[in-house]
Parts: sequence; C-alpha cells; structure tokens
Amino acid sequence: MRILLFLATNIAVMILASIIFNLLGFQSILAANGVDLNLQALLVFCALFGFGGSFVSLLLSKWMAKRSTGTQIITQPRDAQTRWLLDTVARLSRDAGIKTPEVGVFPSQAANAFATGWNKNDALVAVSSGLLNRFQPDEVEAVLAHEIGHVANGDMVTLTLIQGVVNTFVMFFARIIGHTVDRVIFKTERGYGIGYYIATIFAEIILGILASMIVAWFSRWREYRADAAGAALASHGAMISALERLKMEQNLPNDLPGELTAFGIRNLKKSGLAEMLASHPPLDDRIRALKNAR
Repeated sequence: MRILLFLATNIAVMILASIIFNLLGFQSILAANGVDLNLQALLVFCALFGFGGSFVSLLLSKWMAKRSTGTQIITQPRDAQTRWLLDTVARLSRDAGIKTPEVGVFPSQAANAFATGWNKNDALVAVSSGLLNRFQPDEVEAVLAHEIGHVANGDMVTLTLIQGVVNTFVMFFARIIGHTVDRVIFKTERGYGIGYYIATIFAEIILGILASMIVAWFSRWREYRADAAGAALASHGAMISALERLKMEQNLPNDLPGELTAFGIRNLKKSGLAEMLASHPPLDDRIRALKNAR
C-alpha cells in the first residue's frame, strides 16, 4: 500500500509538472527558439528509467547486501550468543508489529549494523561481528531496535522511491538543458551534436549533487526517527549508550559498501559539502535529540 500510494503521488506530480509546463507556455517558448522537444514524452521516458533503476536495486537489495558484506544468515542458533540474537530480533519485531526479518552477522571489526529489504515483512537485519563482540548486550539490543525501526518505518522503500523521483527530474531537466544548448547555442538542426552531450553530462553532475542533498537530508531525518524507535523498543538509556559507544569508535573505517552506507547505523564524521551529502547526522546531534526527548 505504501508503494501504491507513493507511486500515485508521484504520477500526480508528473501530471502536475506537465500541466504547469503547458500553462506557462514552456513548450511554446522552446519551439520559438528552435527547440523541438516533446516534454511529456521526455518526462515519461525519464520516469521509467529513474524509477526502474531504483526499484531493481530495491528488489535485489537483500541479495546484494549478503554478497557484498559476506553476511552469514543465522537460521538455527549455534551457541548462546546467536540464540540471544535470534530471540532479541524476534521480540523486537513482534513489538514493532512486523514479521521477523532474516538475521545475519557480517565479518567486520568496525561497529556497524544495517537493515535492508524490499518491504517490512521481507527484510534483513545484520550486525558486524565487532559490534556483537564489543558492545554490551543492552547496547546491541538498542542497535537492533534502531534497525528494526528502519524496517517498521518502511525507510528502505521510501528512500528508494524518493531516489526514483530525484533521478527522474535530474534526467528530465538535464536533457532539456542539453537539448536547448545544442539547438540554441550550437545551432544543431537535426539529431544531436557534441553540445548536447557535454551540456547534458555537466547538467546531470550539477543537478545530481543538488538532488543528492535532498536525498541525504531525508536520510538524516529518518535516522532520528529510527533512533526514537530504538529508544521506544529497547530503552532511551541503552540507545544513548549505544550511540556514545559508536562515537568512541567513529574513527574506525566504515567498511559497508556504498549502496548500504545509508542503511547502516553509523557513518564517518564529515564536514563542509560532505556533511550536506552525509546519510547520517552527527552522533552528537543524535544523542542530544534523544536526551531532549526524555
């Protein structure tokens, strides 16, 4: 239902954008300058590719996560630790109102964890061996609760859909810019000249950075929500303690693959433009938010 509602919303956005272009006479302005471009067809084309890539990644997310991190799925407890891990995830999932995700451990000395999956009832939650071995049980539980919070909130699906929207509009406006430059400045009459490709690539880079800032802002916002969910499912004290311990280890490398960084519980400290593109807020801000929510 979340996917259908979001798709309906974004189809409405596309229709609204098309209506606005027509009302403003944008198509006529382009035609008057010799730019022969069908905006409606271009918008549909960009939406198909923009959403298509995002949905394929979402559907393959669990398989890719297992392969790229070396996550070992725990189906039967091998010892007391894995029994506790399975029981804890099952209890947290039940409290969150979702089906118990697959549970895994991936080999890494860095303290980290991630959740992924195409819907909240077919997810994967995994923790690093370093986190499992060095954190206190209540801190591990809080980290697991944070990841369960991501799953229950539908963050993987929503982030993918938002990425699909920004992909669509980056492709759309970059091609309008490239087409306009090629026709108006380079005076290409048929087909596409070098101006189109240069302008389109340059526009996609600039627009892509701006779009990434939007996606990163949403990603940071959902981390606060997952922290709040972790505090509710475990406890405020344990969630704060887990984040403080993560802060002590934040100089250790984050060895999650790029496509999973946004779904981990931690990220490396960044500044400047990198901070605006970061998928996670600073740990100090997250700890402060939890303390203020008490």
